[in-house]
Amino acid sequence: MNIKNVHPFFMEFIQVKLNNHKQQLLIILNTQIMELKKSQRERVKLRIGISGASGFGKTHSALLLAYGMTNDWSKIALIDSENSSGSLYSHLGNYNTLDLSAPFSPERYIKAIKVCEDAGMEVIIIDSVSPEWSGTGGCLQIHEQLGGRFQDWMPVKKRHQAFIDSILQSKCHIITTTRRKIDYSLDIGSNGKSKVVKHGTKEITADGYEYELTLNFELINDNHLVRASKDRTGLYMNKSEFVITSKIGRQLLDWCNQGSISQNEVESRINECLSISELMKLYKEFPQFQQTLNSQFQSKKQQLENLVKPSNFSSNGINKS
Repeated sequence: MNIKNVHPFFMEFIQVKLNNHKQQLLIILNTQIMELKKSQRERVKLRIGISGASGFGKTHSALLLAYGMTNDWSKIALIDSENSSGSLYSHLGNYNTLDLSAPFSPERYIKAIKVCEDAGMEVIIIDSVSPEWSGTGGCLQIHEQLGGRFQDWMPVKKRHQAFIDSILQSKCHIITTTRRKIDYSLDIGSNGKSKVVKHGTKEITADGYEYELTLNFELINDNHLVRASKDRTGLYMNKSEFVITSKIGRQLLDWCNQGSISQNEVESRINECLSISELMKLYKEFPQFQQTLNSQFQSKKQQLENLVKPSNFSSNGINKS
C-alpha cells in the first residue's frame, strides 16, 4: 500500500502510536540505567591537598604521604613546577620526577598527568598547582591576554575545569601542593577612613579548589605541623596539629580499602597470582588482611617458589610435576 494514499486521520493515528512507543522505549531505557543500591565506599582514589607558605615542607610532606600509600618509591611520580626543587629530596627514595616549565597552561599539566598514568604510577604528586593559576602562561595570564574582560573568563574557566577533571578522573591517587599568601582587604573603619585588614592566608589557586579534594592539609609553620581544613575521611578533622609521616599515608590507604572488598575476594585473588611480585603487591594492597590471611599468602608464596626452582625442571625444560 502506498503511504501517500492513507487517509489523514489514519496518518495522525499512526503518528500518535509511534510517539507513544518512542516514549515507552525512552522510559525503559532510562529505567535500565538507573539503579538504587546500598551505599558502600568503593575503592576510591584519594585527592589530597597540602598547602603552606614557602619553606613549610609541602614537597617533603607530600613525598612521605605518597610513600606510605605505596610502600614503593618507584610507583611515585612528582610533577615539578618549582624549578626542580623536587630533586632536593632524592635521599628519601628513588621516586620519579617530571620537570614542568613555563608556560604553565592547564593543557601542559593535563599532559604531564597522562604521562605519569601511562608509566604505571600509583601516586602522582603535583608540586605545585599554583602556577597553573597564577604562573607564567597560567589562567590569570591567559585571561589578561584575551582582553581581561568579564566575558573572557568563560574560555579560561573551561580550560581550568579540564585540568581539575583530569585530577578527579585519574586512575591514580593524586596529591597536590599549593602555595599560600597573606589575604588582605580594604575596609572602611568606624571613623569612616579606609584601613587594610589581614584575613590570614589564602591558597594561590582558583576559588573553590578545596571543594574538589578528599582531604586538605594546611601547613601552619616551618616545623611541618599540619591541620586538616577539610576531611571527608573523618580521620583528622578537629584533631590537634601533627607532622605528616608515611604512617599517615598508610592510614589513608587503609581507609580507602575498608569495606571495599571481602576476605573471600582477597583469597580468590591470592589463588590467581602467577608470580611472587604479583602476590607481594596484593599483600601490600590489603594490609587489613595480612594477619587473617597470612597462611594463605605464605602457602601461595611457597607454591610459586617451587614452580621456579631449577630442581623441579628436567634437562629439557619441562616441569617434573
